[in-house]
Amino acid sequence: MEKQKKTRFKFDAEYQGIARICVVGIGGGGGNAVNSMIEHGLESVEFMVINTDAQDLKKSLAKHKIQAGRELTKGLGAGARPDVGVQAMMECIDEIETALHGFDMVFVTAGMGGGTGTGGVSIVSDIARRLGILVVAIVTKPFEFENKQRMQYALAGIDRLRNNIDTLIIIPNERLLDIADETTNLAEAFQRADNVLSDATRGISDLITKTGLINLDFADVRTTIKDSGTAIMGVETGDIKTGAATITLDAISSPLMDGVSIAGARNVLVNLTAGSIPIKEVNAAMAVIKDEAGTDAEIITGVVVDPEMEGKMRITVIATGFDRVKTPKGREGKKLRLEDDDFGYKGEDNLKVLDKPAWERRGLAEPKKNVTLGEQKIRYLSEDDAPSKKKEPSPSDKVPAFLRKMMD
Repeated sequence: MEKQKKTRFKFDAEYQGIARICVVGIGGGGGNAVNSMIEHGLESVEFMVINTDAQDLKKSLAKHKIQAGRELTKGLGAGARPDVGVQAMMECIDEIETALHGFDMVFVTAGMGGGTGTGGVSIVSDIARRLGILVVAIVTKPFEFENKQRMQYALAGIDRLRNNIDTLIIIPNERLLDIADETTNLAEAFQRADNVLSDATRGISDLITKTGLINLDFADVRTTIKDSGTAIMGVETGDIKTGAATITLDAISSPLMDGVSIAGARNVLVNLTAGSIPIKEVNAAMAVIKDEAGTDAEIITGVVVDPEMEGKMRITVIATGFDRVKTPKGREGKKLRLEDDDFGYKGEDNLKVLDKPAWERRGLAEPKKNVTLGEQKIRYLSEDDAPSKKKEPSPSDKVPAFLRKMMD
């Protein structure tokens, strides 16, 4: 019989019997996001932070903390070097594995471009996946005013991360400026980024952990998220008097969607939260989602009643399972209206243009031919997928696959 893993972390017993969810903030940006979630009252999840900066770690509001790279960095941080972040995580890989043991779902969050978060988020995600945990990564890309090297580090880190998660949500910080005004200062801009990470996590976790008018269980969410790759997310809060349809339109045309439509998504997760929700408003919101996503999308909806949201409605939309295709230039930066038709008939002189396929007129990439849903993502089995045998693992078994390939 396999030995029960021991952990120095004591998690709340009240969560036994339901899906156990943990939010792991990695590095300074991830730690700030966790603090924002705690301050905003995100409930029914556990919080953990991992950092190489001992001073920053002390400021965390999370109950569970791991200092990575004690010997390597001496508690002074990774110096904005992702390779140091990787080495620091490898130093405490056993401690991270023990801390994650027993969870059903893990959110890993980090600000990409620095050292600890960029280097460490792939390590933590890989450990969680090896434990059979559903992994959602929610990360930010740097603002354009940050140095070029930081953006290069961020993009490289995101590429590594893609292979170690079930779902990846990327928040481009630059897009936050589109919803800021001229008086927004630097500190407020970074706070907005933290708030978006919090909203994204809440939008998924509330569907599982909160009692609602329309409840979803963990299996519903797992179906949508598992092995779905890159996802896009939109979230909007508004006065319920403006109407759920308008709030939903704002959510799916949010700058955070980075100009990408939910059209073509195989799975769409929708969370409606309000103090009280008239059934006609739920119907209006879902009509907008169905019209935009298309008839082939599987839409999973949760409706949560939150007394603190009286008079307001928050709609979170997460779309997964499709190739990222940029919307036409005419759409970018504008509010989406479902009746818009930028490509319709424009007179007899336009007939020759209309002879071209729609995808060519719209400036999109040529669609793949004869591709079925089952062929959209092929994952080849490797040694890592083989059933584990009851034997003592060798030291190399704990090294993430992408690092072993680099060493070969």
